Order: sequence, then structure tokens, then C-alpha cells
Amino acid sequence: MKTLAAGIGVVFLSPFLLGGAAMMMASSSEAAAQTSTLQCLTDMDTDAVADQVTKILDGASGKDVHIEGLTLPDEQIPNAQTIVATGISLDVPKKGQIIALATAMQESRLRNLSSGDRDSLGLFQQRPSQGWGTAEQIRDPVYASERFYKALLDVSGWQQMTLTQAAQAVQKSGYPDAYAQWEPLATALQKAIAATFPGAGKNDTGKDTEATPSASGCSTPDDGSSFGRIPEGAIPNGYKIPKDTDPRARKAIVWAMQQLGTMYQWGGSCTAPHGPDPMGRCDCSSLTQQAYAHAGIQLTRTTYTQVNEGKAVSAKSLKPGDLLFSRGSAAHPEHVGMYLGQGLVIEAPRTSKPVRITAIKDWAVLAARRVV
Repeated sequence: MKTLAAGIGVVFLSPFLLGGAAMMMASSSEAAAQTSTLQCLTDMDTDAVADQVTKILDGASGKDVHIEGLTLPDEQIPNAQTIVATGISLDVPKKGQIIALATAMQESRLRNLSSGDRDSLGLFQQRPSQGWGTAEQIRDPVYASERFYKALLDVSGWQQMTLTQAAQAVQKSGYPDAYAQWEPLATALQKAIAATFPGAGKNDTGKDTEATPSASGCSTPDDGSSFGRIPEGAIPNGYKIPKDTDPRARKAIVWAMQQLGTMYQWGGSCTAPHGPDPMGRCDCSSLTQQAYAHAGIQLTRTTYTQVNEGKAVSAKSLKPGDLLFSRGSAAHPEHVGMYLGQGLVIEAPRTSKPVRITAIKDWAVLAARRVV
């Protein structure tokens, strides 16, 4: 444990962090349910935010501090400081601290609330009835932060997820797309506050900077969310293969889409998905293999080998036909799908599920490969 500057309320970590208790679902007051829509907080001037944060930490009145998105800086900045300090104490990478800050901004506007939806309380609107702790414990910002970090660190692959995906994995919010709007402000706050703790980033492994689809900004028009709920086995209304798609990728996509609605079969060859023999149906990697075979491109059979096909591409610059990998690790993924453009992915998901199209926002992309 690191020793932190006095006055921030982080001295001892609670015994909870030594336990293995499973995290229960959170249900919050959902600040997103408010009727007012906040302005997108993009292009934050980190240096300006740092200057304003320092003023508060040095004892200035909130009346003299102006940070877009913070209406009560006297209360909000000390709470943000506690969240960051707790994360530093637990060796949580900076990405985790940013996720925590953005979550608290969405759930409580960084206020230690004494009420909320049903029995939701505190910075993260955690519920005693859902196993987060007693009301008194949850109202302790240090304890609440510890519980959030514990839940986040228990999420497999959280560092490869977008901020929204990671926050939602912990919170199980009714407004899963609302967290992203706070990423710029949370990033600026984390940087400004962490800088007040000498050596705070020396043990940050940097693993949280691996290629990941970013959730920065208030909206992500290419994350598939605009299509709403997509019925399994259906083509979303309004989707068309982008005009500039590589002709070979277009053929692969068309063939794959012709298999929509056919049932998944582990180990299936995908050579007769509509036939009576279950082993002729598709699993995830045989779907991509056969789709590209019909476009004249030979791929290997398994997810483990397809992750080495073609060339690596950034998840931020995908093109239709790119292979996307998730589950497991970037070096040894366990699932593959094909990017369709417009934030959509076609996949053969798992046993008892049909070949379907899903939004990329629901994917934790570990790697992406271009084979055309």
C-alpha cells in the first residue's frame, strides 16, 4: 500500500479487499433518468482543469472555480480525489480510475448522496439490498470506491473494454450508454489529481492502453447502438453494406449474412448450415472461414489460428470484413466474428444461439485482423 498525502481520507483499506465475496448487481438512482440532457464534454483542456482542481485542493472556494460538468466543485473534487487516491492505493491502472470517476459522475454527479432509486446510496449509488454493504459503509466514499474497484477488477478483460462496457459490467445500469459522456472530464480529473501524488503512476503497467475501441465523447455513432435491439437472426433495419467495401470482403459478408438464423454447432464445418446434419452448421471460426472461402480467400480453421491471419489493424479504424476477436486474451482469443461496418458484427455466438448480427458496443474487442 502506498502512503498518500494527509487529508484525503485514505489511510487504511477495508478488510473487504482481502475477501473473495462475489459482487452483486448494482441498481442506482440513474442520473441519466433526469430529463435534462447534458452537453457533450469533449475536448477538455486538461491543463485548465488541473489548474482549477489545484485551486480547490489548495483551499479555494468553489465560487472561484469553473470546470465544465462540475456544478458543485467544493463537494465534487474532494470526492474525485478520494476515488483516485483509493485507486492508486490499490494499484489500479489509470484506466480503472477513469472508469470509476466516469461512473460516479453518471450515478451521483460525484456527490455522496443519502438516497436514490430504491435503496441506492453514495457516490456509485450502490444498494445494501444487493450486497454492496451496509448503508453506513456505502456512504463512506473510501469504502464505496473500494467496492467499485473490487468489482471492476473481477471483470474478465476489463482493460480491453470501452469505458462504457467496463462500467456497465459493474453497474448493470438501465442506461448502459450514458457513461461514455463523462470520459473526457474523468480523464482530465484523473490526470490532474494523480499529479498531486508523487510517483503515483510509477507502477502503472500501461496495459490499459492496449488497442481498444474508444468510448470517448457523448455518442459513438459507429458502435451499432443506433440500430436499437436487433432480433436474433435478422438484418437490422437500415443496414447496407458500405459502398467502399472491398469486393472480396463484400462477398464474404453476403455469404455470412445468408446463414443468419441457422443454429450454432461447436465443431461444425459450416459447409451446409441450412441442412439436416448438425455438423454442417457453423461455429464462430468456421463461419468466417467459409465466408471468406466463398470469396476466394483461404483461412485456417480455428479462432486460435485466425488471429494470426492477414495483418493487425486498430479497433479504431475497422473496415467491413475485418475479423474481430474477443474472450480469452489478445494472443489466445476464444471467439471471432466479422465486422460489417456501421458498428455491426456478424457472429455464430454459442450453443443454442443462431448466427446473428450484434452491435460492436457489446463486444470486448481484444484484436482485429484484416485478411483482404
